[in-house]
Amino acid sequence: MAATTTTSFAIPVPAPVISDISACFNRRRRITPQAGRALDILSHAIEYLTDEFLQQGLAYSAKEPQMQAVQLLMALNRQVYSECPEVPTFGERCRALLHSPKA
Repeated sequence: MAATTTTSFAIPVPAPVISDISACFNRRRRITPQAGRALDILSHAIEYLTDEFLQQGLAYSAKEPQMQAVQLLMALNRQVYSECPEVPTFGERCRALLHSPKA
């Protein structure tokens, strides 16, 4: 679901499912400066399009080109985020430290 910060209206937008991503989305990720910039730009574009859509007062339709553009940008946003490496949890770091072979 997309929500704009300037209007606080939520627009339900079913985004296309990306089947090749099997990453867990509830883990922290190490976001590179390039990925952070891409996420920032995509977020602003999504917000701009949803604000414009609301200001035009159009009826929600999945076939609306503007909503298709929002769905595409949201899918790209998820793809960029999911490509960032996951940060190991505290438990994983402790296990790696305890199980590492000593030189």
